[in-house]
Amino acid sequence: MKNYIKTKISTLLVLLVSLFIVTSCSNDDSGSGSGAPKIDSVSLSVDADGNPTDLTPTTVGQANNMYVIQGTGFATLQKIYFNDVDTAFNPTLVTDTAIFVTIDKDTPYENASSKLRLVTNLGSTTFDFVVAPPAPRLTSFNPINGTEDEVITIYGEYFLDPIVKVGTVQVPVITSSLSEIKIKIPADGLQKIISVTTISGTSKANYAIGTAIYDDIAYNGFDFPDWNNHTYESDGKADQGLVYIKKKMAAYDNLQGNWSRDDQLADYSGIRIAIRADNPGTLKLVFNGDWSERNLLEVTAEWTTFVIPWSELGNPTAVQNFSFQNFSKNASGDGVENTFYIDNIGYVLK
Repeated sequence: MKNYIKTKISTLLVLLVSLFIVTSCSNDDSGSGSGAPKIDSVSLSVDADGNPTDLTPTTVGQANNMYVIQGTGFATLQKIYFNDVDTAFNPTLVTDTAIFVTIDKDTPYENASSKLRLVTNLGSTTFDFVVAPPAPRLTSFNPINGTEDEVITIYGEYFLDPIVKVGTVQVPVITSSLSEIKIKIPADGLQKIISVTTISGTSKANYAIGTAIYDDIAYNGFDFPDWNNHTYESDGKADQGLVYIKKKMAAYDNLQGNWSRDDQLADYSGIRIAIRADNPGTLKLVFNGDWSERNLLEVTAEWTTFVIPWSELGNPTAVQNFSFQNFSKNASGDGVENTFYIDNIGYVLK
């Protein structure tokens, strides 16, 4: 790892030295330090892996990345502003024709001026430059089993001026913020994947419309009787949607689901379940009444989505029951109490 870091630093230094040699020669030949500043181009200096780029000009950048500003008249640089944010710079990385600067991580990208401004002792200049948000991150949507013309809410981050598609169909955005989008499900939306695209990239949902078995509420009778003494939590910590299931289980205690039946499985390859626990442990999925010691899921304190194919569930012709049993053990192999959280039970498309 140390050698890797040294290599990246050395590569960046080569880029810096090379550009500064060129710009210094340019200074000697043109005497451009005597005038007001002028920006010719802005380029990303290194890529995500720390490799120097080809300095292709761009008018879009992201916070916490280093850029090269090229032009003339930078020798007496006093201030750099991105979207009116006073941005720190290293004077040793400034020549009369080039500036290396990292956009401040807290630079706003919503309702911003989209301007880069330089101030020197001899004047100032502005340049059209958009500070884009990070790539969008679609974390969930609710309800998953929405029907045509039903309004659903998409949750995530960095939804700046989003374009939303259901499958390949672009749908109108009813309302949006950086963390939520509301749309209506279009015709033929069933079993389609939702995607959100911004200036910074595209993010897709990990599951399709209409595939929920439990999504804030249970569908098709696959709920859990009250005598289980479980609770439904809505504290903003759900893996999907707004509500998830919590059950404190003694050693080998369980959460038993009601029996129902769904034999419409042709479009699916298996099931998904999101689980976390207070302590790392093991939760057994009891599927269709099979209480044998199989389908043991190793759970951590973070949400993990388990995708279980039909082949591991005995290739069922129908889904009839979901139950869970605590198989957490201590170092001596004795069963121990644990609290489990369960969310986003559903089908996985083929």
